[in-house]
Amino acid sequence: MPRPLWTGAISFGLVTIPIKVVSATEDRSVHFHQVHLEDMGRVRTRKVCSIDDEIVPPEEIGKGYELTKDELVPVTDEELDEMPLPTAKAIEIVAFVDADSIDPIRISDSYYLAIDGQVAAKPYTLLRKALERSDKVAVAKFAWHNRERLGLLRVREDAIVLHAMRWPDEIRSPESLKPKDVDLDDEEIERAVQLTDTMALDDISGFRDEYRDALEELIEAKAEGTELPESAEGEEREPGKVVDLMAALNASVKAARESRGEHGQDATVHTMQPRKKTTAKKKAAPARKTTEKKTTAGKKRTAKKTTTEKTAAARKRSAS
Repeated sequence: MPRPLWTGAISFGLVTIPIKVVSATEDRSVHFHQVHLEDMGRVRTRKVCSIDDEIVPPEEIGKGYELTKDELVPVTDEELDEMPLPTAKAIEIVAFVDADSIDPIRISDSYYLAIDGQVAAKPYTLLRKALERSDKVAVAKFAWHNRERLGLLRVREDAIVLHAMRWPDEIRSPESLKPKDVDLDDEEIERAVQLTDTMALDDISGFRDEYRDALEELIEAKAEGTELPESAEGEEREPGKVVDLMAALNASVKAARESRGEHGQDATVHTMQPRKKTTAKKKAAPARKTTEKKTTAGKKRTAKKTTTEKTAAARKRSAS
C-alpha cells in the first residue's frame, strides 16, 4: 500500500470509521532537472531573505499573510492546528446526492480511503454497501493543508474513493467564452452526429501516452549514444484557416470508418464491435520487431490500419 497522506476518520451520522488516505493515481510523467548547459551542473533553488539576502534554513521559514504591501501578519502552524474546525481530523459527510448532479468540472484529485485497523472494517463496509444500494454519492467536508475542502465519496471496486472538489465560487463562469450565434443547417449537425457514432468506443483503457513513449525513446537513444528517433511528419494546419465544414465532416467520417476497416456509404454504424477490433490490434503487436519503435508516428498508424483491414477481410472470408 502507498504511504498514507493523511489519517483520520469518516464521520457518518453517529458512526465513526477510522481511515487512512492514500493517493488513487500515479504520476507517470517524465521529469527533468534544470541544469547549467555549459557544464551540466544542477541548478538549485535557494530561499533567500529579501532584507538581508541571506539563505534561510527551513526551520526558520514560517507563514505570513499580506495585509498591505508593507505589512505582514505572522501565522504559526500551531495556531492553524488549534483552529476550532470539526473537520480537522474527520471527513464529515453532510449530504447524499445523485452522482449525475455533480458537475465534473468541480472534481479535482482522487484518493482511496483504507481502513485504519480491523475495528473499522464493519462500519467501512456498511457505508460502502449503503452507497451501492442507494445508488448515491456522499458529499463531505474535510480540512487538509490549512484549508477546509469539499469532497465526494463514491464506491470503486469495493473501495471508497474520495474526490476533492472545488467550492462553487472557485468555478469561473464560461459566459464570456461562449461564441456568438452562428448558422448551422441540420445536415451539418446530422453529419457531426454520424461522426460521433463512427468514433464511438465502449472501452478507452487501451489509450497510451504516446508523447511519454516518444520521450522515453529519445532519452534512451541519447543515453546510449544511438541515432535519435525520426520526428513524426503530420499534416500542418494553418491556425485560423477557414475550412469547408461539411467537407471536413465528410472526410472525418470517412477516415474514422477506414481506420476501423469499415466500408460502404452509410456512415452511421450501430453494429461496431470495437473491443474485438482492439483485440486484433493487440494480437498483431508482438509480430513487430523492436526496431520498429524508431519509425515515424505516421508509419505506425499506416501499419495499424493495414493490420485491421487484413483482419476484417479474413473474418469476412471465414464467415462466408
